[in-house]
Amino acid sequence: MKSTADKKLLKTIAAALESGDPIRLDLGRGERLHIDRPQPFLCVYVGRRREPAALGIVTANSAYLLVASLGRARAIIELVGKAMVDRFGAFLVIDVGELERDRLASDAAYLPPFETTASASNDAGAQAALAAFAGAVEAVKVKFRTPRVARPGLADDPAAKLARHLTQFGCLTVRFAPIYRVPESEAVYPELLERVVANFVDAGLHAVAAFAQETKSVAVLSHRAFGRKAFIDAVARADRAMDEVARSFDFLLAVTPINADAAWEEFAQSNHERAPRFLYRPLAFGSDGLKKKLFAIRLDQFEDPVLTTLYREKQQELDLMLSLIAARETPRFVELSRALYGPVEPGLLKAAKDVLAKTQKTKRRRGADGEAVDCAFVERRARAMVKAYAFNGEEAAAIEVRDDLPAGLMVSGSRLLISRSTTMPKGRVEALLSHEVGVHLLTYFNGSAQGLHLFRNGLAGYEGIQEGLAVFAEYLAGGMTVTRLRLLAARVIGCADMLDGASFAECFARMRELGLSPALAFNLVLRLYRGGGLAKDAIYLRGLIEILSHLRAGGALDPFFMGKIAASHFSIMQELSTRGLIKPPRFAPQFLSHPEAEKRLAAATNGMSPIDMIRP
Repeated sequence: MKSTADKKLLKTIAAALESGDPIRLDLGRGERLHIDRPQPFLCVYVGRRREPAALGIVTANSAYLLVASLGRARAIIELVGKAMVDRFGAFLVIDVGELERDRLASDAAYLPPFETTASASNDAGAQAALAAFAGAVEAVKVKFRTPRVARPGLADDPAAKLARHLTQFGCLTVRFAPIYRVPESEAVYPELLERVVANFVDAGLHAVAAFAQETKSVAVLSHRAFGRKAFIDAVARADRAMDEVARSFDFLLAVTPINADAAWEEFAQSNHERAPRFLYRPLAFGSDGLKKKLFAIRLDQFEDPVLTTLYREKQQELDLMLSLIAARETPRFVELSRALYGPVEPGLLKAAKDVLAKTQKTKRRRGADGEAVDCAFVERRARAMVKAYAFNGEEAAAIEVRDDLPAGLMVSGSRLLISRSTTMPKGRVEALLSHEVGVHLLTYFNGSAQGLHLFRNGLAGYEGIQEGLAVFAEYLAGGMTVTRLRLLAARVIGCADMLDGASFAECFARMRELGLSPALAFNLVLRLYRGGGLAKDAIYLRGLIEILSHLRAGGALDPFFMGKIAASHFSIMQELSTRGLIKPPRFAPQFLSHPEAEKRLAAATNGMSPIDMIRP
C-alpha cells in the first residue's frame, strides 16, 4: 500500500485504533474493516471471489476485514495487530475462505463428510486455537454432511499464504468445501448455507477463546463473549420496519367480537342451542399490503446469524397472523390458528384432565375471595400499580375502559384494556393485575429498553411462555385459586374439542358439565370460537407447565423478564446477554416482593405440579 490514498487510509485506521472507538470503514469495492471494540483477534477474508459462506462467517464476527489483495491485507492487519498486541499482549488472525469445489460430493446413496482444512502457525496460542476450532467443528451434530477436518502443517497448506507473511502474529487458516452450492449450478441451499455459517462462526469463537486462554490476553468467561456487542445500521433499519408492520394491526382485537353481551343474549334466547352471530371490528389495513411491506424488509445484511434467525422467525409469524386475520370467519381460520398456536398435545390434554379430576371435590367456599368488584375498582387498582412501576420509554403506559370487549382484561402493546362488563372477586384483583401489568406490560417496557423493538413486540412463539409466566405470577402474588386453575384446564379441554370439530353449543354444554357457570362457560367458549376457532387458550396451562419444569431444572426467571421471549429462546437470550447486546431487566416484578413469594418460588424450584399451587 504505497499510494497517497492508501497512506491516508492507514492514518485513519491508526487514529481510530488509538481512540478505542468502534471502527466501521468501507474501503471501497466491497472492502471493509469492522471492529466493534478492541479484540485480540481479527477474522479476515482475502479475495474477489463470490464465496457467500466464507463472507457470512467473517462478517458475523465482532472484528473482521474484507479485502481484495494480499498486500493490502498485510498492511491493515499489521497496523491492527500491533495496536492489539500493545493492548492485549497477543493477537490472532483467522483467515477464512472456501475451497474451489466440493471434491467429496458424489451421487452415492449416503452423504459423505465434507472437506475442511485448518492450519496454524507454530506458536502455542495458534495451536490451541487450531485444536479448539477442529474440536468444535467436528463435535457439531448436523442433519446433512459432517465436516472432516484435515490439519496440514503450515508449510504444507497452500491456503496459508497470509500466515506465512504475518509471522509476528498467531494465525489460523481455514478452508472448507462449498457444500451449500447446488451441483452444476449457481444456486445455493439456503438452509445448508445458514448451518455452515452458524457452525463455523461458533467454532471460530471457540478458537479465539482458546487462544485468549493460552496467551492470557483476555479473561475468558465464555467463548460467546467474543461475539458482537453492537448491531449495525441494517439491523436497526429492519427492526424499525418490522415494528411498523407489527404495530399496524392488533391481532387479538382484530379477531375478538365486539358484541359479546348481545351475543350472550342471543345464545340464551336459543336455549343454548344455536351459536350466536359475532360482529368484528372493521379492519383499517389490508393484509396483502402489510405482507408486501413485511417481506420487503431486508434480513440478509445483518452480519449476525443469531439476529437474522430471530427476525426471520418473527417475519414468518407476522405473516401467519396476517393470514389468520384475512381468513376471519372462514373455515381456513381454525387450521391457520392450529399452525400458529399448535395442537393440544396428548400430554397437555392429560394434564388438564388430571387437574379437573383432582379438584372436582375440592371445596370452593362461596365468597372466599371477598365481594365482587366492578371495572371501576379494577381500573383504580390498575392505575395504582402502573404508577408504582413508573414505566418509561418511547411511550407511556395507558389504561382504557372499553365497551367493545368481552368481560376481562387484556394488554395491547403499552395499553391495558379493561372491559366495562368486568366483575370479579375482590381477592383476585391483585393477582390478575400481576398477570397483566406485572408480566405483560412489564416485559413490553423491558423489551423496549433493549434497543430493538423486536423484544417488546415479542420473539416468535413467545406467547406460550409469556402466559405461563403470567399465570405463575398469580400464584406468587397469592391469587391462585381452585376456580382459576380449573378454568385454565377447562380451556385446554374446550380447545381440544373445538379443534376436533365440536360445535359452539356442544363445547358450551361440555363446559357446563365441568361445573362452569353459564356466564363463565359462554365467555370461555367465545374466546375459543372467536374469528372462526382460535387455539390460543391452550397455551396458558402449557406455558405454566413449561415454567414449572424450567424452575425444577434449576432455571432462573430473570431472562424471561428481559422482554417477550419463548422458551426456545432461553439459550439465545443468555448468549445475547453474554455478548452485551441485551441488558438486564429495567423493571422488576412487584409480585416478587410479596411476603410469601420467596417461599412459593422455592417450592416451585424444588418441584411442583399445577395442583400443588392451590394446596396450603
